Amino acid sequence: MNRRLISYRTKQEASDKNAELVSAVYAELQAAKPDGIRYLTLRLEDNTFIHIVETTTEAGSSALTELGAFQAFQSGVRERCAELPVVRVATVVGNYRMLGDT
Repeated sequence: MNRRLISYRTKQEASDKNAELVSAVYAELQAAKPDGIRYLTLRLEDNTFIHIVETTTEAGSSALTELGAFQAFQSGVRERCAELPVVRVATVVGNYRMLGDT
């Protein structure tokens, strides 16, 4: 199992567009229903976005990156950011009904 936490802050004028692009990724995930992936995105009041991605298989990781909506989201992400994305490996220390089985 592979968990990553990605955080970045968007420019004020780009935050809503970023949220729309992220929402499109979720719509495509709902339609495609790929195995081996869990994905959560939070938007904070200061335009920080936090993505938590869990892949249980190698196919889970590629299933996300192969989505057209994800590729559209990735395109121009640096231009939308006030603070560039930082990717961290994450380990669950505690979980009460937030994530699935850990």
